Amino acid sequence: MNSQSKQVTPEQQNELIQTLQMRFQKNIHRHPELFWDIVQTKLVKNPEKMWSLHQMEITGGEPDVVRFDPENNEFIFMDCAPESPKGRRSLCYDRKALDERKEFKPENSVLDMATEMGIDLLDELAYRELQQLGKFDTKTSSWINTPDEIRKLAGALFMEYRYGAVFVFHNGASSYYAARGFRGSLRV
Repeated sequence: MNSQSKQVTPEQQNELIQTLQMRFQKNIHRHPELFWDIVQTKLVKNPEKMWSLHQMEITGGEPDVVRFDPENNEFIFMDCAPESPKGRRSLCYDRKALDERKEFKPENSVLDMATEMGIDLLDELAYRELQQLGKFDTKTSSWINTPDEIRKLAGALFMEYRYGAVFVFHNGASSYYAARGFRGSLRV
């Protein structure tokens, strides 16, 4: 991802709004007490968030509203693609892991890409919350925010859904796989 200006064109904004609205209406079970017109009004007032949602969309995340946080007056969007987003796979966990690889380095790292996109990497709690809304990562897996004590030991965590359950696993932070990406969230 290059350091382009973090704005969407009017055409991109209109297309994104239409896509998000269709997804919102198709998946009302994810947000039964929310109304699209209120979400859209908030989106239009936050162009930098529109840019991040656009990044989530073009990398295959299929972002959707999963809840409203009344304390902060924010809608929470998460990547709701059935499998880990295709445009965010084959990445090691962070810059340190990427720099430590001697050969066959991936193009980027999970934490760097999430930061560039302006989104937060899901942690274990958020991933489990997402799994309450459907079955995600039945064939893939997604890196999650890893506690410092695990990362200090060169490890990183990922999660997936198999056998009717959600599992947390560990791997070396410098590893990367074609079937492992990451999911993010965005507060608007």
